[in-house]
Amino acid sequence: MSTQGQFISLTLDTQETTIEYQWLNAENAQAPLMVFLHEGLGSVAMWKQFPQHLCDAIQCRGLVYSRPGYGRSTPRPADEKWGVDFMHRQAHDLLPRLLSALSIDTTLNPPWLFGHSDGGSIALLYAAKYPKQLAGAVVIAPHIMVEPLSIRSIEQSRTAYQETDLRDKLTRHHDDVDSAFWGWNDIWLNPDFLNWNIEGELKTIRSPLLAVQGLDDQYGTLEQIHAIQRQLPHTEILELANCGHSPHRDQAEALIAATHRFIQRSPTTLH
Repeated sequence: MSTQGQFISLTLDTQETTIEYQWLNAENAQAPLMVFLHEGLGSVAMWKQFPQHLCDAIQCRGLVYSRPGYGRSTPRPADEKWGVDFMHRQAHDLLPRLLSALSIDTTLNPPWLFGHSDGGSIALLYAAKYPKQLAGAVVIAPHIMVEPLSIRSIEQSRTAYQETDLRDKLTRHHDDVDSAFWGWNDIWLNPDFLNWNIEGELKTIRSPLLAVQGLDDQYGTLEQIHAIQRQLPHTEILELANCGHSPHRDQAEALIAATHRFIQRSPTTLH
């Protein structure tokens, strides 16, 4: 069972920042922990019931949170533009600070990470930076490079946000919907971001890794997960038919089953 959403204050870049988070199955104190990292327009609410269903299926605890600028966390100031390293900052600074503030000892009890899209990239960057502080990771529709397909779809999202009801639909999931949308959209469409590539940074990852992509993903091609496997041959690959950019919505049952199998047969770490 889940608990109600909570908030914690962290100091980031000398600024006090409130982070929205939610525990799942917190009563199972000895169970493994799965930390959920949302997509570029995601939040605690945007996951809906998927994290609970996954945690119940694999009998683990869950931690879901909204990054700054999203959900009920502190919004991005209107004049703040994210840098090309925005995902690195989330993986190397915010996530470790949040885990520490919540008394999660990643050395004694390394958590699992479950990341979607930008959250998948953040999971990979964390795994590369802290290889001994992670039990393993499931990354769905992750980005390790910028592809023309991604840019076209993000440009289409900008048009939809300005001209359709997309803004209204997102409003229910974010206290400041413009903070969430423009923070994500502006950096992905920034010309300086076109050369963003983390492929070379993945070599230090030692933990088990499952990389998942839908065959109909409008934001990335299969090259994203195949390139991960080339760098890390121990990576397990799952390609899902009849599935777009959000496997946890389009193919939830298949994804939960695959994640369960992956975790059951994964060693604590790979050497």
